[in-house]
Amino acid sequence: MDAKRVERWLRQAGRVLLAPRCLVCGEAGVHGQDLCAACTAALPWNHTACPRCALPLAHAALCGACLQRPPPVAATCAVFVYGFALDRLVPRFKFHQDLAAGRLLAELMAQGLVQAERPAALVPVPLHPARLRTRGYDQALELARPVGRALGLPVLSEVLHRRRDTAPQSELDAAARRRNLRGAFAVSSPTALPDHVAVLDDVMTTGATAHAAARALLRAGVKRVDAWVCARAP
Repeated sequence: MDAKRVERWLRQAGRVLLAPRCLVCGEAGVHGQDLCAACTAALPWNHTACPRCALPLAHAALCGACLQRPPPVAATCAVFVYGFALDRLVPRFKFHQDLAAGRLLAELMAQGLVQAERPAALVPVPLHPARLRTRGYDQALELARPVGRALGLPVLSEVLHRRRDTAPQSELDAAARRRNLRGAFAVSSPTALPDHVAVLDDVMTTGATAHAAARALLRAGVKRVDAWVCARAP
């Protein structure tokens, strides 16, 4: 077999062996992503939502809660509503070390945030060091880095710190979530922070985590804080 035929065979074999496969159902991926056509079509994009908290609504308008008590974030961009296939991908990424699922989620986030008003920088919501040692990686940072690269935004990963190892938010009701995160974050930066940043996280349920992070950044002199999340609980 001559060299050209060998090279052609290796390219064909590579396309077969490295072809994307859907991380949800195992079918062939499309558009160069690890998601098939059917699962792509079923993604619950959050197209109409409250601009302040990203709560899914029939029409894009401020929700009653944000009218009555405006949150500390100026805007929230949640790419998806938390449902299929996010309810498969997010837990695998967050709790089962499935970094391929995280890579796919970051790609989808970047696609959904192309039209969002751009902050000057992204600030991933940090884990407490004890939780980081247990998990081995910070899921918000793993999302922020590729999203930042795709959108041309710096990632300020050393600015926001979690001072207390708080209880998991998923185990608490709304009021307890707010109490749990009171004073949980602190900001330390050797240089002046940008006027406009976005805190980035995987999922927003009540917004307590993003709001606590935003308050710490506002106290540190940031003029505007947005929240960017992969998915918003309905």
